[in-house]
Amino acid sequence: MCAALERARWSVWDQEALLLPRNYVEAVQRADGLALILPVDALLVEDPSEVLDLIDGLVLAGGADIDPGSYGEQAHAETVDTVPERDVFEIALTRAAIDRDLPVLGICRGMQLINVARGGTLLQHLPERFGHHEHRRVVGSFDGADHDVLLTKGSLAARAAGEVRHATKSHHHQGIDRLGEGLVVSGVSTLDDLPEAIELPDRRFVLGVQWHPEADTASTVVGAFVAEAAARAGVPAR
Repeated sequence: MCAALERARWSVWDQEALLLPRNYVEAVQRADGLALILPVDALLVEDPSEVLDLIDGLVLAGGADIDPGSYGEQAHAETVDTVPERDVFEIALTRAAIDRDLPVLGICRGMQLINVARGGTLLQHLPERFGHHEHRRVVGSFDGADHDVLLTKGSLAARAAGEVRHATKSHHHQGIDRLGEGLVVSGVSTLDDLPEAIELPDRRFVLGVQWHPEADTASTVVGAFVAEAAARAGVPAR
């Protein structure tokens, strides 16, 4: 799992930290997987193989807005707190993981990162396009953030979720605009048809979901990813 590079406070300290919300780790552990946190490392950008050789699957977690420079655009006024070094690192890992057919799961920002890594672009502020704030009702909370997505029957997204109409928890103000190379949309929001699941059909498991399955203990999405990672490695999950 890729860790965010953020300003954080703990104990008596207030400084930059590499962090990941605990519920991502717990979701992997509930599925009998072993979670490893990958910090930003500039030396791995040129050759990510050193770390990809050590893992069986890659999770791209949520977090700060992606730097629009990553997809050739200027920043919208609502695009804030970007961390370009994280973007460069995760894009390099994602491209290399896809090249070697390593299972990849992108969650929220992670789904957007997959799209950018494949040459796609983002809508930088959804309320400007759709006229509502239903995808992120309360900043910093999933309160009231439930809505359904419709998943394509037979898609990887539907198999991972275990159903075609899926209740989700969301917290995002950006989304997919132009789709990246080879990707297909396999799920849309019932609110406004915004793409909420994307996948790469010519790979065994490359899935991006705009919602937060790690925040839902009933979700089977992370478990499906862990099972695929274990199958690729030829070993049972822990």
